[in-house]
Order: sequence, then structure tokens, then C-alpha cells
Amino acid sequence: MTDTEPKVVDNPAASRFEVLVDGEVAGFAEYRRTTSAVAFTHTVIDPAFEGRGLGSVLARGALDATRAAGTPVLPFCPFIRGYIQRHPAYLDLVPADRRAEFQLAPVSDHPDRP
Repeated sequence: MTDTEPKVVDNPAASRFEVLVDGEVAGFAEYRRTTSAVAFTHTVIDPAFEGRGLGSVLARGALDATRAAGTPVLPFCPFIRGYIQRHPAYLDLVPADRRAEFQLAPVSDHPDRP
């Protein structure tokens, strides 16, 4: 029996989270760890695995693992940033004083918007 459920794992030696399907790397989210944050820099899903929602599985798994470690996130990667924009429950991972830099300030933070 094969494990068909995608699994997200941290591969610190390669500085990336990987999404595995049947033990095969289907994609990854590269990061740089500093003493104060995890900076996500690039996300890739192998073309052979596209269209299966694995990018979202990867983003969610990477962000959940980073939250569990208690480490703030700097979403330089447009995919991770977009995921956070679409899933505001992850907004708290981005330091409040850095959110505007990533265009993540909630609408309520803008006095000229309702």
C-alpha cells in the first residue's frame, strides 16, 4: 500500500520545506533562517504534480511548522505571501511592523478604506 496523502517535511540541510507524494518530492518552499525569522524566498511545484493543490498543502504545512516553532515569517516568496493574503489566520506570523512591506496590512489598518 502506498502513502498517497501528500506530506510536508522540513529538510533543513537543503533549507526548504518539501511536499512529498508517495515519497517523491513534488515541490518545495525554500527559506533562509535567521536568529529572528524564517524568510521564505521561493516556492516550486514540479510540473508533473501541478493542478493538485499541492502548493497550498505545502504553504499550509510550512507555515504551520513555522508557527509550531514559534518563529516569525518573512514572506519574500510571492506564492507564500499570496497564501497568507488568502488565509488571514496566518497573518500573525508576519511581524506587524513588517506587514506593509509585504502588502499584508489588513484593510482595517487603512483609515481611508472601509
